[in-house]
Amino acid sequence: MKTINRITAGAFVAYAATTGAAMAQTDVSMWYHGAGNEVESNILNGIIDDFNASQGDWSVTVESFPQQSYNDSVVAAALAGNLPCILDVDGPIMPNWAWSGYMQPLDIDESLVEDFLPGTLGMWDDELYSVGLWDAAVALYTRESTLEDLGLRRPTLEEPWTGEEFMAALEAAKASGDYDYALDLGMNDQGEWYPYAFLPFLWSHGGSLVDRDSYTTAEGALNGDAALAFGEWWASLFEEGYAPGTSEDPADQQTGFIDGSFAFQWNGNWRAVATMAEVDDVVFLPAPDFGAGNYIGGGSWQFGISASCEHPEGANAFIEFAIQDEYLAAFSDGIGLIPSTPSAAQMTENYAEGGPLASFFDLSADQARLRPVTPGYVVQSKVFTSALADIANGADPADTLDAAVDEIDSDIEANQGYGHE
Repeated sequence: MKTINRITAGAFVAYAATTGAAMAQTDVSMWYHGAGNEVESNILNGIIDDFNASQGDWSVTVESFPQQSYNDSVVAAALAGNLPCILDVDGPIMPNWAWSGYMQPLDIDESLVEDFLPGTLGMWDDELYSVGLWDAAVALYTRESTLEDLGLRRPTLEEPWTGEEFMAALEAAKASGDYDYALDLGMNDQGEWYPYAFLPFLWSHGGSLVDRDSYTTAEGALNGDAALAFGEWWASLFEEGYAPGTSEDPADQQTGFIDGSFAFQWNGNWRAVATMAEVDDVVFLPAPDFGAGNYIGGGSWQFGISASCEHPEGANAFIEFAIQDEYLAAFSDGIGLIPSTPSAAQMTENYAEGGPLASFFDLSADQARLRPVTPGYVVQSKVFTSALADIANGADPADTLDAAVDEIDSDIEANQGYGHE
């Protein structure tokens, strides 16, 4: 009996010590945008479990939201003073949240992110506010057989198609009669897709959403000669029947290229794995150059810290832990996005040298450009989306872009320049 009591007592002491260590961990709350994505959630929960088990000071707990309602939830919580410690933030939205006082700069070892793709680092006012475990890239999908059948040169990063070559490719596809449309742009998705996917075409024409030197006006940037040339080109895609307009069935972007309805598709790397499974000879081409360079959008979801976080040292510790290559590679293998570092890419199935999606890493490294880094982007992006949808539906490009400039400039003035001098 005494032996049993001694064992029981020893077990109790061990249990109490373990429980005490667990109870000593301070809770660090986190919000995430990926509710409903089981694979993504499993990877994130695995990182959290690893972090919580790796040390005795902090215990991260996560609450996930649907992506469609996430940003509104953060803004409402900020106004109510109920933000968590760790925030998930879409890269182009971050400057607005930082300027609004929702976020604080990161305090992490910056040597840990020196090899990260530029689009994965969220900078505002010369400080690092957020860092992403992945980036995304857009490419022009087509088939090797389509290029051969239409007699088209295969463009490369070093020698992309010119604007004239791109339009000749669309005309050849249209004239062949083999496709419902030459090009799918995903016009049904009138959210962040429009500025992410279509601003690069404006940049390539020499225009911009806003003056990127001052960020205090869109005058001349969105309605100057270069932007007007873009607007007229954009209108021609729909007037001349190269691409379906805003009434496109959402299912078409999922299956239209796969089933052969489109010769070309402007789409992201997140659709690449599913497409490769169905199309043996799919190839991913770089953006065309309309005269001022060839670009794609950069910047995706990132981790940052709320300004009201009571334990920023714990939040920073988690972010430093989460940006290890093994976790960047896990997210890439799990959800198909681009790992943030070259070393993590080499650990992945798709993005390692010679891998089927390695070209997307190169596109992100060489072509990616951040959307306007300004708090005003949250308004400017919506104005741009509305303008492009209107032009696609037949509105006059010049009048539409002039009206967009007026709306953007009025918002900038109403917000005292958003902190730009």
